[in-house]
Amino acid sequence: MLDDADRRILRLLQDDPAQSLPDLAEGCGLTVGRLTRRIDKLRADGILQGQEAVIDWKALGFEVAVSLRVTLDKTDPRAFDDFIDGARAVPEVIEIQTFLGRVDVRLHIVARDLAHWQAIYRDRILTLPHIADIEALMLVATVKAEEALPL
Repeated sequence: MLDDADRRILRLLQDDPAQSLPDLAEGCGLTVGRLTRRIDKLRADGILQGQEAVIDWKALGFEVAVSLRVTLDKTDPRAFDDFIDGARAVPEVIEIQTFLGRVDVRLHIVARDLAHWQAIYRDRILTLPHIADIEALMLVATVKAEEALPL
């Protein structure tokens, strides 16, 4: 599986994914060529899945975040697919998760303000198919938002 060098590469990438290959190689004690081969293997194995820009939605004027817990009417065999297809089409839905249990789907939604949230909820969310029950949780504070793994 992973050896110490692979874990070191992943730790350093988690700390600063934008660092140059020479800097990363130096931090890992590898040549750029060996580092590149190891990164290619981590990608091929599906461990390293790329890099992405993390954008602060609050800095772009989205002041409201709501988590919706949705229970679907599962009498229709296409309930999940239809609901998720519809939710994907709502630009303000930034995350969709499915669950086993009482709650079937969680949507994470951002809005500019409460009026914008109300319009999204009324016009885009409540019109989604197969909703049996819905619970809204408005975000007050993010205490921890960490995606780095303890490697």
